[in-house]
Amino acid sequence: MSLPSRDKIARRAEQEIIVGQVVNLGIGIPTLILKYLNWEKRVQIHSENGILGMKSHCSRETADRNLIDAGGGYIDLVKGASFFDSSLSFALVRGGRLDVAFLGALEISARGDLANWMIPGKYTPGIGGGMELAQKARRLIITTLHTNRKGQPKILNACTLPLTAKACIDRIITELAVIDVVDDQLQLVEIAEEATLEEIVKKTDAPLMVPDGELPRF
Repeated sequence: MSLPSRDKIARRAEQEIIVGQVVNLGIGIPTLILKYLNWEKRVQIHSENGILGMKSHCSRETADRNLIDAGGGYIDLVKGASFFDSSLSFALVRGGRLDVAFLGALEISARGDLANWMIPGKYTPGIGGGMELAQKARRLIITTLHTNRKGQPKILNACTLPLTAKACIDRIITELAVIDVVDDQLQLVEIAEEATLEEIVKKTDAPLMVPDGELPRF
């Protein structure tokens, strides 16, 4: 039985995490990575509200009501987790101490620009920490569905929505493909088992470099 698209993305994204890294997981699909994380990798999950050592989400029934992540969800902690104020938390981000950050997206441009914080005319609480995570993490990976709710491509030649950060993305993981941003161009590096190259190209409204030969599947 195949996984739902969001879980499929999260499971593939987990493979990007290596032993000992400090990792930030954004709201949405990135939080699902915790379901598939191999804790033998001894990673530290950072939450910008002031936690290093987040483990997993938990139910209201089992939660410590004092423990939430940046999105307001109840969490558990790994042994040895630490707490700090927002100034130190963002000093970690701004100081480039995050090895990798995973964020969602509303739109992505061909040169790696990211728009993920607002749709004009709709309520938004603000850009939050996404701008700094996008700019300062050593590696930024976007986990997103390939198209929006209307079936329109999210990966565009140029973003139409307000930007979170420019030229910040290293890798994009969708339910259809893994795509790298290389020298301001998009390069296809993996294809999902159920996807076809024709489908990916059709649903990507930006030039896509396709290497010769058969690409790996996930």
